Amino acid sequence: MAKKKMTIDEQVAYLMQGAEYGDDQVKKAMAAELKERLLQAEKEKRPLKVYCGYDPTAPDLHLGHTVTMRKLRQFQELGHEVTFVIGDFTSLIGDPSDKDKLRPRLSPEQVAQNGQTYAEQSFKVLDPEKTIIRHNSEWLSKLTFKDLIHLSSNFTVGQFLTRDNFAKRFQNNEAIYLHEFYYALMQGYDAFTLDADVQIGGSDQLFNIVTASRKLMTALGKKPNISIIMSILPGTDGEIRMSKSLGNHIVITGDPKDMYGKLMSIPDKAMGIFSRLVTRWTPDEIKSFEEKISSGSLHPKEAKMKLAREIVTIYHGQKAAEKAEAEFVRVFQEQGQPEEMNEYKLKKGQSVLDMLQESGLTESRSQARRLIQQNAVRLDDQILEDPHAKFPGKGVLQVGKRRFIKVI
Repeated sequence: MAKKKMTIDEQVAYLMQGAEYGDDQVKKAMAAELKERLLQAEKEKRPLKVYCGYDPTAPDLHLGHTVTMRKLRQFQELGHEVTFVIGDFTSLIGDPSDKDKLRPRLSPEQVAQNGQTYAEQSFKVLDPEKTIIRHNSEWLSKLTFKDLIHLSSNFTVGQFLTRDNFAKRFQNNEAIYLHEFYYALMQGYDAFTLDADVQIGGSDQLFNIVTASRKLMTALGKKPNISIIMSILPGTDGEIRMSKSLGNHIVITGDPKDMYGKLMSIPDKAMGIFSRLVTRWTPDEIKSFEEKISSGSLHPKEAKMKLAREIVTIYHGQKAAEKAEAEFVRVFQEQGQPEEMNEYKLKKGQSVLDMLQESGLTESRSQARRLIQQNAVRLDDQILEDPHAKFPGKGVLQVGKRRFIKVI
């Protein structure tokens, strides 16, 4: 985190940390614009106006969602004005940016409920006293058909068809609906309405932010905002983007011991991107961290423990992180069992498969079957091999490497 007053160049390095545009020239141009805007703001003695929009498509946030929030927090640390935009209006359309097919639209009730949860969970990263919460229905719902035609006139269909996801669907003769084009226009109008100096988003938002928002702001007579495009956080597999549907996610409201264990399971090669995107460390601290790993002065296991401890501390506090680490060492390095574990009262005639799902140790019956096939389900010292067999009885049930429950 920012611990001392930074020079403008240090601020630029800090705020561009983790940014990725797929083009070095674009990144250099954005860094130069950011430096110029910071100098201007310093001269005018005003904070920069910074925002990021979040479509509340699901109730729970995982670490991947927090990457842009971490960047907003960095701007807060440096004294700038941060707005957290809940996309309650854009959610009704559905963002097609990272989808190869039409995204289902949510009901207003779903959006409202998820939006409330997002705002509450965001304060695990953001400073609630320094965060402005806005809903883009405030301005988007007031646009007329005439306004929409005016906004649309600044873009060509060809510009949208150059986007990878639309191009794939077009080549495969899959439907591309006209309303999907409006999403980028609405995001650009968000930036215009907020008079934003800086807009933050993931790399799946590259077109919406770098092209649409800047072009629309210019067309409507405002200085285009600076686009900070963040890299996508991989999941626990270290390869594919973190996603609940893929099961490689780490929820931020989950058990700290589970969070610590999942972070310890990421491959060594992913430590660098995790340190850049979801820790409070400065560029110098990250550089030192990676150099120590490369030189061998910091063992990968110790490095990963340091990383896990930092991330768990952010969401659960230092004491919980220390306790989670002690538990991890005891269970996985000393081959012991957790000192504390949940209890489950076995039901009469319950099968192994039923018990695994109903106890919450697995998210689905298919996952339970897969773990049983992998010999990853054990009651005390007995491996449970038949998913349909009657559950043996009382004892400590272990599923995989990290999950334990006391069966009573």
